[in-house]
Amino acid sequence: MTRQEIKHDLKKLLKKSRYEHTLGVEYTACCLAMRYGADMEKAGLAGLLHDCAKYLSPQELLTYGKLYGLSISPYEKASPELLHAPVGACIAREHYGIEDEEILSAIRWHTTGRPHMSLLEKILFVADYMEPNRYKQEDLDQVRSLAFVDLDQCLRVILTDTVAYLKTRSFVTDPMTEKTWDYYCKTVKNKV
Repeated sequence: MTRQEIKHDLKKLLKKSRYEHTLGVEYTACCLAMRYGADMEKAGLAGLLHDCAKYLSPQELLTYGKLYGLSISPYEKASPELLHAPVGACIAREHYGIEDEEILSAIRWHTTGRPHMSLLEKILFVADYMEPNRYKQEDLDQVRSLAFVDLDQCLRVILTDTVAYLKTRSFVTDPMTEKTWDYYCKTVKNKV
């Protein structure tokens, strides 16, 4: 499928605001890829497809997760919305014909992150947080500045805010998010 065909399909499936977010992530991922010397085509495709499973209901996400043979954690069972990332990677492969493992991995980890993220995984994670249509996060100016200076430092700030936000809202926090936060806190500390 061409990028235009993917956009046409996603525009039909996603809510208008989600589709606009998707285009913002595609654009931002390309900008970050240009800055860090990553493959812009891969970054754009990862950005375009990162939320391709967002139109599915929580029950459908659980069903697709089982259908694709995903190992569903207790945290994902409690908050099936977390499954939109791993299910999205499967849909990107099966429905949109994406075979590039780097793109699929970036889609897979764009929500929780993971320790030792690849450059493309970092780019997508950051782009999802700071794309131009986002405006509610208090630290957005800092994140947008850091994103073009030091991705690891930017990840630390995003993850610190995410973990704090989830705790104040009493949401279930996936342990992978906490592991990722811990890893990038230590990574940044060791750089200084």
